[in-house]
Amino acid sequence: MSAGGADGLVGVVLVSHSAEVAAAVAALATGLAGGGATAPVAAAGGTPDGGLGTSSELIARAAASVDRGAGVAVLVDLGSAVLTVKALLAEGDELPPGTRLIDAPFVEGAVAAVVSASAGAPLDAVEAAASEAYGYRKV
Repeated sequence: MSAGGADGLVGVVLVSHSAEVAAAVAALATGLAGGGATAPVAAAGGTPDGGLGTSSELIARAAASVDRGAGVAVLVDLGSAVLTVKALLAEGDELPPGTRLIDAPFVEGAVAAVVSASAGAPLDAVEAAASEAYGYRKV
């Protein structure tokens, strides 16, 4: 890992049906990760024409942009986004090797994933941190 860079860190892709939601969650997660090197994060929201939905093209492009060789964690907001990512994973060559769909709540999971990835955690630990967000109680 190079000093001050994101080399060797797990990348995180945030897939939402809305470009605005994906970008806002990415900004929140990177902001809460704090100073120093932050893991590469990309938002893949909406459709290429700016509409609501998911796009395999935008997801694949986002995953390629954050791939540093340590794996890519993909978090999604709603059901059809899951189907789109699963289809890309099944195709085998659309996403970088080591790309993994993470079962986690979108906002809390994204924050946990980016914070742990920014600390240099491997993909398994990033997945565990994001998944543990299901246990965050608010009352």
